[in-house]
Amino acid sequence: MTNRRITYTHGHQDSVLRSHRSRSAADSAAYLLPELRPGMRLLDVGCGPGTITVDLAEAVGPTGRVVALDTSAEVLAEAARYAAGRGLDAIAFEVADVHRLPYADGSFDVVHAHQVIQHLADPVAALREMRRVTAPGGLVAVRDADYAAMTWYPELPELDAWLALYRRVARANGGEPDAGRRLAAWARAAGFTDLVAGSGSWTFATPERREWWGGLWAERTEKSSTAATALAEGLATPAELAAIADGWRRWAADPDGWFAVLHGELLARR
Repeated sequence: MTNRRITYTHGHQDSVLRSHRSRSAADSAAYLLPELRPGMRLLDVGCGPGTITVDLAEAVGPTGRVVALDTSAEVLAEAARYAAGRGLDAIAFEVADVHRLPYADGSFDVVHAHQVIQHLADPVAALREMRRVTAPGGLVAVRDADYAAMTWYPELPELDAWLALYRRVARANGGEPDAGRRLAAWARAAGFTDLVAGSGSWTFATPERREWWGGLWAERTEKSSTAATALAEGLATPAELAAIADGWRRWAADPDGWFAVLHGELLARR
């Protein structure tokens, strides 16, 4: 039997959610926005604290229908509060598994997932299920980081150690950290034939952006589910995690610091 577990490598600690809360459709789903129209039925898989969800809901509103899923009821409660604060009380927030979506075939015009597929042990099965609930002519839109393609300056051994460790932890959890480059291949295996593959990026180079990004990763390196897995699996010691965290802080303080995150993006038509 195929192993279809979902282990969210980052976890839902505040150091992780602070990153998620900063996201918007403009910086995380710009490739999808031109395809959205009022009245569409949209499913947001792995919605987290809901900041992207609400932007997508505004794009298909006021007559559109939006359902947002996550595996964490606590995070969904935060997302619902955020949506209410933006005046969008009609979004349905539900706990569900992407491998077994509780919806009939063809229920949605758009199914969206941001930074989800990389954490799944069976991404093809998940994409096949997302395809099932998409109406004929509708879109599945997925975006995932590609860790091996991330790059930075200055070249610090601690950040090299961070990247190697993160990739080992993600794979220990059954995921694929270099998912961005694989999205089209996985979608073809799931039955899609009409694909548009592309890429997008985030860059952290200003003092404010460096402080924010480096500070998040310094904290996540020592205080997150990633750290817990690294320690439990014997992939790192507390001293090694502390050294990586210090490297992040030194990178953030460097006036020449620059970090780019590459994402694979895919629009797959049903």
